[in-house]
Amino acid sequence: MDEEVKNLKVQTRRKEKVNKNKTEWKWIIQITSIAFMISFLFSFTSEMIIPNVNIIVGILLLIIFILLGVLFDMIGVAVTAADEKPFHSMNSRKVKGADIAVKFKKNADKVASFCNDVVGDICGVVSGSAGAIIALSLSNILHMDKFIITLLVTSLIAALTIGGKAIGKSYAMNKSNIILYQFAKTISYFYKIKK
Repeated sequence: MDEEVKNLKVQTRRKEKVNKNKTEWKWIIQITSIAFMISFLFSFTSEMIIPNVNIIVGILLLIIFILLGVLFDMIGVAVTAADEKPFHSMNSRKVKGADIAVKFKKNADKVASFCNDVVGDICGVVSGSAGAIIALSLSNILHMDKFIITLLVTSLIAALTIGGKAIGKSYAMNKSNIILYQFAKTISYFYKIKK
């Protein structure tokens, strides 16, 4: 009996390994392509708009990038921490977005990777470069040393990003089901699962 269980476990591991290798390469290529496109779009927006607008508008755009990074980090944590069972129940009652929540939960590793690593990291990089542009503008306006202003702005951006993500992670752990449902419901307006 023990030998049969051992053989079954070995066979299962082999199948999982073969399936995982096939899926991983496809997923890696997809996520890399998506990351490039989102990064290009965000960087283009940052580089083209921020230098050509009022400093207040530039700061507001910078805050939007920081908040986007925090929001998607929070969603990534919520997806991994959420409980799948309530969404199956909601899905059986045809609650809007429940089917997408189930799909997200079943693919929690990929959703979290997209939210935390792709969008979150891109927002961090873009907010850093946007901060550098804003720091140069501020140093010219305030007639202060560029080094000091850049140091202060980038430190403030890092502090806001890290502090925001810390608050977001804590909230996401406590309200994971609600966050996942609201995110899935929002996505359901733009995307329908094929049945």
